[in-house]
Amino acid sequence: MTTHGNQTILVLGATGKTGRRLVHTLRTAGRTVRAASRSGEIRFDWSDQDTWPTALAGASAVYLIAPEDPALAQIFVKQATEAGVARFVALSARGIEQLPADFFQGMTAAEQAVRESGAQWTILRPNNFNQNFDDDVWRAPLRGGRLALPIGSVPEPFIDAQDIADVAAAVLTSDSHHEQVYDLSGPRALTFGTAVATIAKAAGRPIRYVELTPQEYRAELLAAGVSEEAAAELNALFAGMRAGHFAEPVDGVRRVLGRDPIDFDTYVTRAAAADAWS
Repeated sequence: MTTHGNQTILVLGATGKTGRRLVHTLRTAGRTVRAASRSGEIRFDWSDQDTWPTALAGASAVYLIAPEDPALAQIFVKQATEAGVARFVALSARGIEQLPADFFQGMTAAEQAVRESGAQWTILRPNNFNQNFDDDVWRAPLRGGRLALPIGSVPEPFIDAQDIADVAAAVLTSDSHHEQVYDLSGPRALTFGTAVATIAKAAGRPIRYVELTPQEYRAELLAAGVSEEAAAELNALFAGMRAGHFAEPVDGVRRVLGRDPIDFDTYVTRAAAADAWS
């Protein structure tokens, strides 16, 4: 069953990889969207609770991008339900339950908060995004001709951010996904070496993948100005990936949307055409 009417959907992180695509997808479908972020149409800042009420006013559903501070998740969700929010869709991460408990605490807290909210809830747990290659995370190294990570030969079924947005839009506007946790991946797993080779070919220039030890990776992150805490969290994520916890493709996109997810080659062709790695 699909929810119609004039419900207002609050999208947090509305300028981010999934959020901005979700806003576009929902508005294209004629939905009323409140696009909220620190620099968006509606100002929302996790560290400034005075920005929360305006974002929440009149909203009946929320796309929840977790705060870094785990203590804020429950406070926000409680405020949201008191303001009339009846549905939450929380973006988490695939295999989060298999990562060390002291990392990614914001996502874990957000999952727990929506489960305990008394409202309808759905949790989305995607693999690494395709867009990590052409957006903020790995774009600069790739443009510099070298991506160096501690992943080995374990493959990753990268997922396109548009697929996450399409799933989120479907779940936010339908009554049939309550208490569901959807693992989301792309259609096939490929190694980072293969991914970089695919990008290099599409970009028409040499780009190499370099395998690092976790210690070498930490040193490169710190040299680039990344904090000790963030470096440790990233290394924990890659340790989980090396263990193969997220290596198998899953059918979450097909279960929700009834179609296959976007293939990595399709993503690379589009990004290269937009001069992502020139």
